Formats: sequence, structure tokens, C-alpha cells
Amino acid sequence: MDSGPRPLADPGMTSPGAGVCPKLLFLVTEDWYFWSHRLPVARAARDAGFEVVVATRVQAHGERIRGEGFRLCPLGWRRRGDGLIGAVRAIAEIARLYRAERPDIVHHVALKPVLFGALAARLAFPRGTGAPARLSAVMGLGGGLAARGALARMERRLLGGALRLAAGGGHVVVQNPEDGAALTRFGVDRTRIALIRGSGVDTAHFQSLPEPTGEPIAIAFVGRMLRSKGVLDTVAALRKLRERGLAVELLLAGSSDDNRDSLSEAELRALDAEPSISWLGRVEDVRMVWQRAAIAVLPTSYGEGVPLALLEAAACARPIIASDTPGCREIVRDGETGLLVPPHDVDALAVAVAALAADPALRRAMGAAGRALVERDFAAPLIAEQTLALYRDLLRARADRR
Repeated sequence: MDSGPRPLADPGMTSPGAGVCPKLLFLVTEDWYFWSHRLPVARAARDAGFEVVVATRVQAHGERIRGEGFRLCPLGWRRRGDGLIGAVRAIAEIARLYRAERPDIVHHVALKPVLFGALAARLAFPRGTGAPARLSAVMGLGGGLAARGALARMERRLLGGALRLAAGGGHVVVQNPEDGAALTRFGVDRTRIALIRGSGVDTAHFQSLPEPTGEPIAIAFVGRMLRSKGVLDTVAALRKLRERGLAVELLLAGSSDDNRDSLSEAELRALDAEPSISWLGRVEDVRMVWQRAAIAVLPTSYGEGVPLALLEAAACARPIIASDTPGCREIVRDGETGLLVPPHDVDALAVAVAALAADPALRRAMGAAGRALVERDFAAPLIAEQTLALYRDLLRARADRR
């Protein structure tokens, strides 16, 4: 692995035109997702000499993205709910953008951009001439892999074919070994699969925080308010503990979502009205949550590579209780940085919360171990440099083809 970003004098970091900065285009569904999950890598690419373009649906983060010196290309698609007609429109719009921008590399982030972007690149460059190299970041496959039945098997076959298409133009990045193994079973060339764990955490921003003092002990769920993530399981576990007389409170930090699986604002307000439950809505600076909460919880996680919310909690030296699933296992080392519980097992979740709530020394030890793990394996500069190394490989391979 290279020790740092290479100057543009390196021929592997230049476009075919002599002295021209290579153009890197990120394709992301939502501007907030780019800001939360890809900003460190984009900054590192900019500092290494790339021209950075961000193509995404623009809502609240457009000016921030432009303020970083990135060029912003608004798209009309949504993360969910486009339908067939909307999907065709989105692919055509992305293809037009690719023809106009002619990037050297496109970085497709998450499953929908990976699939739509691959089709758009084929549409924009049907003969392959001038086609960009592709880095396809598959942020998680767990949800699709866990489903059973004939329809699920058909969906997996279609997904496998689409991912083979996506991998044809470059590398595919996964965040945990299980997803890498699944891609291999789908027929993706294993030499094109790269493992980069997580999106990177700014360990200077998310620093180790002292544990909050006093009672009740606060546990926090940070993320989208989805049933499938275990929001209601967390609530059920809290109710059990309160019935037993344990002084525990729950902080829910996150907003309602356009996902059908999301709790509505009315449902969240009803939970907020219950004793010992506080719905905080979207929290701009999640460190404020970890100043109040001693324990992080994510009782169910399917389809995430490595949950960023857990990485940020660990960076703040908080022990974690999470589901024993791919992705969560990357940051939660059972008995060391936190506790793993079976998905949807409310009783096991309640037992784990009670164990940590009763043992402040264990909480501090696990929090310190989690912080050390983040510094060693998940810090933003490390993740950025691993990604830059792939960019360099793609540019050199593209230059060789020309």
C-alpha cells in the first residue's frame, strides 16, 4: 500500500491529455449520504489533484458540497420509489451526464448507483471508447441475501447478473468479508473485489468522550427510524427493563424516512411521549448524543457494509450492543468492544443492556477497546488512502487500454 497521495507528475494519476487533472465523478443518491459517507475520500482525492464532481439529488447539503471545491451536478432521482418509468429516466439522465462530463473514473456509491450507473455507462459509451473506469462501492448485501423463497432466489440471480455487469469496468469495493464471498458466488471475478472496511471516521472530530455520570443510564439508537433496524425491538427491551425497576432511558436519534419500513413521525412522537424514551429527530452533530448516552445499540442490521453510526459511537468510546450480523461484527468484537445479540431477540437485547448498565468498569474497558479499534482500522486517512490506491490502479489500467 502506498504511504500517501501521489503527485500528478505520476503518469498513473493523469488523464490521457498531458498535464490534465483526472476527473473523478461520484454518483450518489442523496447529498446527505455523500456528505456523511464519502466526504473524507473526496477531500483526499481533491488534495491529490483530482477534479471532483458530485452527481446526486440535492436537498440540504448542496452549498456545503460546493464549498469544498467540488462541482455539483443535481439529479432528479430519489433513493427509493422511482418506479420503472422513473428508473428509465434516471438512467438516461445519468448517461447524458456521463457523455457531457467524460470522467476518467466514476465512483458509484451503494447498490442503486452501482446498478444504474453501470447501465448508464454502457448507454453513454456503447462501443467502450472513452468510457470511464468504474469503482463500484457495494455498501451491503445482507438484506437481499437473508430473504428466502422462490422470488428471493430470482431476485438474487438478477442481482448477481447486474453486479457482474457493474464489476466489468473496474473494481468492486465491499466493507465486510461476507459480502465479498457473496459477490464471488454471484460470479464476480474475485480479483476485482477489494475489501475496504467502512467509510472512514474523523477521529479528531469524534474523540473519546468521558462517560456521562448519574442515573438513569442512557442507551442510544442512532440511524434512520426503520423497523428493520430494530427500533421497536429496542423500545420493547427498554420496557422490559423498566418493568424490572432498572433505571434506563432510551434516546432515538434519527428522522423518519420515505422508506415504507420507516416509523412515521406520529409513531415516533407517540414513543417520545412514553416515560424514559426521547425521540431527538435528526441530530446534526451526533457527538451530542454520545455526551448523554453511555451505550450504543443497533439490534438489527441487514444490508449494511459497516454501520457508520457504530463506528462513530466506538470513536467516542462507547460500548456497543449490536446484532450478530455481517457488518456489525466488523466493529463489535463480542466481549471486547461490545456485545453481539441475535437479531430480533428482545430478551437477549434486554439482558445485554442490563449487563452493561450494571458494570461501569466493563463499559469503560469496552469503550476504550472500541476507540483503539477505530484508530487502527477505520480512521478516515486510512480508508481514503486505500481508496486512492484503487483510483491509481484504475487510471493506469485505463491508460494501458488506450
